[in-house]
Amino acid sequence: MSELKQLGNAGEGLVCQYLKKRGFVIVERNFRTRQGEVDIIAQKDEILAFVEVKTRKVSYFPISNVITFGKQKKLTKTAKWFIAKNRIIDKACRFDVATVVWNDNGTPNIDYIENAFYGV
Repeated sequence: MSELKQLGNAGEGLVCQYLKKRGFVIVERNFRTRQGEVDIIAQKDEILAFVEVKTRKVSYFPISNVITFGKQKKLTKTAKWFIAKNRIIDKACRFDVATVVWNDNGTPNIDYIENAFYGV
């Protein structure tokens, strides 16, 4: 496994822990369709969160900026497919972005942005 993939997996694992501590249940990780992939799908009460995770060793610029309009479209299409496949009608769905950046001392810093964008 490449170093980048390991870094990404580590970041996703940390975000899963972060969400669980806040009462979320992880429904699925790395949900893929032909349209794209959602890193984490988590549920808490009436909320179903589709979470995009971005992990870096060093932050040169706000990494939440890499969620381009094209990426938003892919995430939206993938989420719609998940919702239809699972016949979800009773949840409020949202798109969140989590960024994980390792500090100089080697500890991760997680920024979690709820409702980072609306489905397109």
